[in-house]
Amino acid sequence: MSLLTAAKARSPVLGYTPDFVSTAVAPYINDIHRKGVRIISNAGGINPLACAAALQEVAKKADVDLKIAVVAGDDLMSEKENLKGAGITDLESGRQFPENIHSMNVYLGARPISRALDLGADIVVTGRCVDSGIVLGPLIHSFGWNRDDYDLLAAGSLAGHLIECGAQCTGGIFTDWHTVPDWHNIGFPIVECSSEGDFILSKPPDTGGLISFGTVAEQLVYELGNPQRYLLPDVTCDFSQVSITEIPGFDGGAVKVCGAKGLPPSTFYKVNATYLDGFRATAVCPVGGPKAVQKAKRTAEAILQRTRLIFSQLGYEDYSAVNIQVLGSEDTYGPHARRSIDGGPREAVIWLAVHHKQREAVEIFSKEIAPAGTGMAPGLTAVVGGRPRVSPVLKPFFFYYPKSNVQINLFLNGQHVEMIEEDLTFTSDEVVSFDLPEISSELKDLPSGPHTYRLEDLAYTRSGDKGNSANIGVIARHPLYYPYLKKTLTAQALENYFQHLLEHEKPEEELVTRYELPGIHGLNFVLKNSLGGGGIASLRSDPQFCETVKMIIRDQRSVLASVLVGLASIVCLGVAPSTTLPTIFIPFFLWMAG
Repeated sequence: MSLLTAAKARSPVLGYTPDFVSTAVAPYINDIHRKGVRIISNAGGINPLACAAALQEVAKKADVDLKIAVVAGDDLMSEKENLKGAGITDLESGRQFPENIHSMNVYLGARPISRALDLGADIVVTGRCVDSGIVLGPLIHSFGWNRDDYDLLAAGSLAGHLIECGAQCTGGIFTDWHTVPDWHNIGFPIVECSSEGDFILSKPPDTGGLISFGTVAEQLVYELGNPQRYLLPDVTCDFSQVSITEIPGFDGGAVKVCGAKGLPPSTFYKVNATYLDGFRATAVCPVGGPKAVQKAKRTAEAILQRTRLIFSQLGYEDYSAVNIQVLGSEDTYGPHARRSIDGGPREAVIWLAVHHKQREAVEIFSKEIAPAGTGMAPGLTAVVGGRPRVSPVLKPFFFYYPKSNVQINLFLNGQHVEMIEEDLTFTSDEVVSFDLPEISSELKDLPSGPHTYRLEDLAYTRSGDKGNSANIGVIARHPLYYPYLKKTLTAQALENYFQHLLEHEKPEEELVTRYELPGIHGLNFVLKNSLGGGGIASLRSDPQFCETVKMIIRDQRSVLASVLVGLASIVCLGVAPSTTLPTIFIPFFLWMAG
């Protein structure tokens, strides 16, 4: 949204996602009209009316008659002065409301979308809204779900959550990526929903990708906080007991999803604001030859020393922040990196990012990268993209805003048709605790042994980002592994492992919280202050979080497997308990030999 705000500042007809118009709709406008396809998109960004006008031009050129609706009202910039003295603080950091707010948008819900469809819209364009609302809106329209049908609203929101990132639930960035066929033709997801809230998730036949328990479960935990209190404008969702069941007979796979529960939503909307906080630039330079890592590090440090010398002569302050990473040396892994003893790779890449309050200082940095090619280490082969571009740093600021203060307007073919007032009858700000008690009995006396396994062997994993927080979802590949994951993967264990990425504002601050999803035998960890500011504010090479969570953990599965074989022999085959010793150890040694 901040990037689209900057685009609108350059031109009043910009501020939406142009690819939606030119690539997703324009080439297919005749088929869309002929087949009666109805489209809902939040591509309106900061300027949904301009997006709708561009769509109207496409329809006019194709000589098709389409009703194009716009949901407006998410932009709060007109309230900026009123909010400055209201004592608003950031939901994550507690910081005071910034002076230099750049954009400010409410996350709207699904009701305005369903109303636009009720009015006959063929295409509905929104500004900022929750991604899941794009799916929940047409479900409300189709099935007539009421505001207090909380379980149904939660189910529809879950359907939207699972498909909101397209191919991420059809095999994209899947833990078992090597099992996913035909990335070049990957199929996008289809949800077939019933009025009772259950739905089947599949993909088109003859397309690449994969639908399985693992691909869909990974997407369930994507960008998730507390799975028992997933807060949305239309409903408060509990996804902790959701079940995902594979259905045979579908080309490319399919799953049935059910078990979402819901409670009333709050009387507040969440607001995503951004504010200007200086400027940044990033230099990316490949380095080749022996001792490439050492050359890269010394080159980066020398560039910083050189520019700091210039700063001191011109009276500029030091950098607000810098980040040096040598890609290829496992810098991202911090203390868990595997260091080579033979001098390291002969190819590496300098990632050198800086932040400064003044644009002029960052421009000096940008100009001083090229001289490294002739005045420093041999082997610096290029500056990727040329001279680093200086760009503003827009940091996120989240807060809650009363729904009663938001005026939502519907437009149809450029004409205002009605104003929607939020019905607060079915809302509640009562904090309800869903937290499941720790089932300590199942964690006691777990079979144990001398063997260790990578987490990847035992679980599917997926990471996500929201602001400056990351989440890591871990789903057991088999229910038998779940107790081991719960016992081993504590919040403290992850906090210890990721210390090099967590930024403590207070010495004893606990930055990792663990939640449970027993429906899919999963865990979800939320890591606060882990993204270096998050989004375009972060100087890291992976501001949306790296997948280094696939760490080595202890599981002792070998003894567990042998014990289970022995018990099965007793229960299923009637073997006398006096003979259980060989039934346990013989399979154990065969398993070890294999």
